[in-house]
Amino acid sequence: MGPSPGTGAVQQYAGTMDGFWSGLASRLQELEALAADSHRLDEGTVDSLRLLQYRLHWSSEALAGVEPPVGARERHDELADALAEARDATGDIAEAIDLHGRPGAHELLFEWRGSLFRVRLARMRLPGPPSAPPPSPELTRGAAIATALTFLGVGAFVAGALLIVWPLWAAGLALVGCGYLAYRP
Repeated sequence: MGPSPGTGAVQQYAGTMDGFWSGLASRLQELEALAADSHRLDEGTVDSLRLLQYRLHWSSEALAGVEPPVGARERHDELADALAEARDATGDIAEAIDLHGRPGAHELLFEWRGSLFRVRLARMRLPGPPSAPPPSPELTRGAAIATALTFLGVGAFVAGALLIVWPLWAAGLALVGCGYLAYRP
């Protein structure tokens, strides 16, 4: 069974998005940690928030250069919109802290948390690489026969070695060999 049309594009897209996400995931975790602990939001975190806001902006720009496969455009655009919303909400939080301190940020906190969650949700909805087809019954049956022959052979080999009965020992070796021949992945 060969690959279906477009499978290579989906796999390439999934690989590109995995690389994209690996660069963004730690920054998103930092933002979520700040959003979860509102007591850390003070004038000292404004510079960190601005840096993380820039990282979200940079990620949006990088995402714009990725061409999604057929049928994935809507989900791709959803992630781009979520990143832009998270970037703007992060900027709003930083500005509110700058102008009004921690109390100003509390008014926007739930909206900010929601925008960060939306990024993760959009990421989960992206298409991944196509899954492998389920094994055929012939492969499963062959694997079961090979496993049974190997276990019987090992048992006969051990019994022949312990009882010092060389024909049983040799039969065990033969069964293990047959197990290897019965199934070749």
